[in-house]
Amino acid sequence: MAAVTASMVKELREMTGAGMMECKKALVEADGNLDAAVDVLRTRGLAAVAKKAGRATNEGTVMALVSEDGKAGAVVELNCETDFVGMNDKFKAYAEKIAKAALAANPADMDALKAADAEGETVEAVVTDAIHTLGENIQLSRFAVEQGGAVSSYIHGGGKIGVLVQFDVEGIDPASAEFKAYGRDVAMQVAAASPVAANRDSVDPAIVEHEKAIYMAQAAESGKPEAIQEKMAVGRLEKFFKESTLTEQAFVKNPDQTVSEYTAEVAKNLGGEIKVVDFKRFVLGEEA
Repeated sequence: MAAVTASMVKELREMTGAGMMECKKALVEADGNLDAAVDVLRTRGLAAVAKKAGRATNEGTVMALVSEDGKAGAVVELNCETDFVGMNDKFKAYAEKIAKAALAANPADMDALKAADAEGETVEAVVTDAIHTLGENIQLSRFAVEQGGAVSSYIHGGGKIGVLVQFDVEGIDPASAEFKAYGRDVAMQVAAASPVAANRDSVDPAIVEHEKAIYMAQAAESGKPEAIQEKMAVGRLEKFFKESTLTEQAFVKNPDQTVSEYTAEVAKNLGGEIKVVDFKRFVLGEEA
């Protein structure tokens, strides 16, 4: 039996919002396994979908950029030791330089990005220069590039969260002011509502199975007949899709319509078609 420490109880409380004693009991039952303890609490109806374990600890910034034609975008995370440096304009300028290099090169992996050209020097040299200039250990931790169709970006909290959203568009200019405003709204939605996927078809099947297992366990505790239990689980899974997939979420700026309905409205106004394809959401310090 693994020892349950006060720090484990605190972390589980932060992840789930459940009471201290309930968190302690769940951790004991789960033999100290944090993820299993979350499932115990959810089965008892004491927690919603939990925040990710391994909370953000690194400082730095997330930088997202979109090309002038609106057809490609890049997001990078550059980490440092202190928030003081992370909020520094020089530090942010280094991050922007790296994001521009990622956008131009569309590198296959981190090694390719570090070797990519950044205004006459390599990205690796840019990071080294940042270390010498700012006097802290600075690391380029991850990046993503979206290309094709249309791409929009949004930065929240001065670089705490960075988002790229990719769309398929037909009959619409991705560089138009109207589309840019729409794309920023959808990227802001991703930052605020943290969906698990763009739509229900793109949700990881393992996540769907895990959620259904939780809902079946909840239904079993109701003591109702199996046929009713199945309906209860299916209903809760449907609610999960509506709350956790981008296109089915209530639009944060107008909760009376879904993101999908907002998208259809904008597409009609612009005389074309828009489909939300994918997104990347980087939270500063969160593991990829």
